[in-house]
Amino acid sequence: MELHTPFTFGQRVGNGTLFDLSAYLSQANAWLSTGRNTMPYQAEYIWMDGHQPTPMLRSKTKILDNSVKTPPIWGFDGSSTEQATGDRSDCMLLPVFTCPDPLRGGKNILVLCEVRLAQTGEPHPTNTRAKCAETAKKFAAHQMIFGIEQEYTMMRTNGRPFGFPEEGGEPGPQGPYYCGVGAGRVMGREIIEEHTWACIEAGLMIEGTNAEVMPGQWEYQIGAADALTVSDHLMVARWLIERIAEDHDVVISLAAKPQKGDWNGAGAHTNFSTKAMRSSYEAIEAACEALSKRVDQHVNNYGHDIESRLTGKHETAPYNKFSFGVSNRGASVRIPWQVARDRKGYAEDRRPNANCDPYVVTQLLLDTVCSNEKTPAKAAAKKPAGKKPAKKGKKK
Repeated sequence: MELHTPFTFGQRVGNGTLFDLSAYLSQANAWLSTGRNTMPYQAEYIWMDGHQPTPMLRSKTKILDNSVKTPPIWGFDGSSTEQATGDRSDCMLLPVFTCPDPLRGGKNILVLCEVRLAQTGEPHPTNTRAKCAETAKKFAAHQMIFGIEQEYTMMRTNGRPFGFPEEGGEPGPQGPYYCGVGAGRVMGREIIEEHTWACIEAGLMIEGTNAEVMPGQWEYQIGAADALTVSDHLMVARWLIERIAEDHDVVISLAAKPQKGDWNGAGAHTNFSTKAMRSSYEAIEAACEALSKRVDQHVNNYGHDIESRLTGKHETAPYNKFSFGVSNRGASVRIPWQVARDRKGYAEDRRPNANCDPYVVTQLLLDTVCSNEKTPAKAAAKKPAGKKPAKKGKKK
């Protein structure tokens, strides 16, 4: 195969810049003649910025030579992301998770990064992943795993929910939209389908999707995995849904209460389970009791504007009260009915907002639940099976 162009050498195209198409095509044909495996590839570096009250995702592209197998440390202008001042603007991007780029395809990859201080290499103050990693290591023996149900709302660029009439007014009341099918009940399914396949092709731990209670509101689930893995996969999944919706001129909102009035808010219900909880109902109840003693610490770190969502209505418990119960979606923590039946399993913290930081949520749950549990005892070393040595007879 050989590339050709109708343009002549040095012709001005597009915005009028002089582009040497002949040289470009010569280089491209050279790559093709030696096989596509010699071509450079693109690495999309993704990180969380310092925007308040809710950090935003940022990304930029690095072109890597085919010989580069591991994406290197990179940097960015922190003064443009509220993470540095202009006189000391450089911040470091430390790759922590990579996966195939399902949008560009080929050898291209997505690179999730921690933000580090360029001067010292220490975690940046906005880097919540580093603290999560420390806590996960501290309580590793408890083998805690998580699953996060990420709700979000599609919005038009004018700020109107995608499931609402474009010119004003409101749709019919909540009822037919949850897990709905059909025009007038479901909006934006094409975006959902693209996102689901993108997550699968990227190798993310996506478990399912469904339309939510408010029109134009959806959910996908990530997990189950340890704190760092589930959080890393969720952050990449968040980036993918925003990037895909961008092509449809749709905004993805993680706001806790995207539409005022008699409409559900958007959460990130977090399912959690320690090794003890997976074998004992008493351990599940003990975890809930531990959470009841740290209500403010959790609620104050579960996402911006949580008070507008946790009102005691629309399948929520009040933000300033704690409760737990079997099959109760109006409780702070729900114990699924099958868990109560089996007397073991997991619990669901229903309080985190859609805009929560998953590293913060999982870190808090690790610390609160595991510090209340006894550290699992190490299995005693078993002696090799065999006959007992015969007793030696007394010397005569």
